[in-house]
Amino acid sequence: MKKKISITIDEKTLGDIDTIIDYIYIRNRSQAIEHLVRNSLGDNKTAVILAGGSSKKLKLTKDEYKLTAKVGKTRPIDLGLKKLHQNGFKEIFLVGEREMLSRVFEVVGDGTSYGVKISYIEENNSRGTADSLKLLRGKITKTFLVVYGDIIFKSINIEKLWEDHIKLNSVATLMLTTSPEPSKKGIVKMEGNSVLEFIQKPKRSDIYVGFSSMFVAEPEIFDYSGTSLEMEIFPKLTKNELLKGHLSSEKEIHINKIEDLRNIS
Repeated sequence: MKKKISITIDEKTLGDIDTIIDYIYIRNRSQAIEHLVRNSLGDNKTAVILAGGSSKKLKLTKDEYKLTAKVGKTRPIDLGLKKLHQNGFKEIFLVGEREMLSRVFEVVGDGTSYGVKISYIEENNSRGTADSLKLLRGKITKTFLVVYGDIIFKSINIEKLWEDHIKLNSVATLMLTTSPEPSKKGIVKMEGNSVLEFIQKPKRSDIYVGFSSMFVAEPEIFDYSGTSLEMEIFPKLTKNELLKGHLSSEKEIHINKIEDLRNIS
């Protein structure tokens, strides 16, 4: 939700602001000022690690979860927190069931050693990804990043995704990559940066651009009804032209078995 305000700016500064108006992504002074303010706040961004659902399904080994399993000296949670910190994310929310959250806390604590602050958000009866995310309603009041808890994203250019979201003026902007197996992902039909259609794991598809388990969103996303992001909320956003996409040549790594953690450090 946007609010109208009145501000006083000296003439020279106003002239400098006008120089960044390109009439494509930044079409007026209001958007230019908003763009500059968001960039100035860029080193204090918020991210959500969404690891909801049954803790048992997130187990990778008998004793470890997908986030905490260790190969050599590295765990996915270590890589994730370091990557987020490098990209200016200082406030991290981790959503999941108590058992999994307790194990992550044993490994990384409150995040101080990574230069971030982690808030652990316990879920009990989540019916889907949207239910899990909505636990943060009221806790997040600005643009934020969402990363699913079963991926390694060390090669993804988060900054480019974030910048595209700011320019495109959407409720959510999805990280997209090409996939040889579209039936294993949510696939999207695109026109420019706009997502025209989002279909979760279709049985068959001739579209090979898929959702890569990461997106940037505005707090307005909490206002949309539905228990699943992929099955309900993303499709609703497409109907209102409020879902955009950022296509990346770099791909995430999905953690399904211990072998997926090899060579990740």
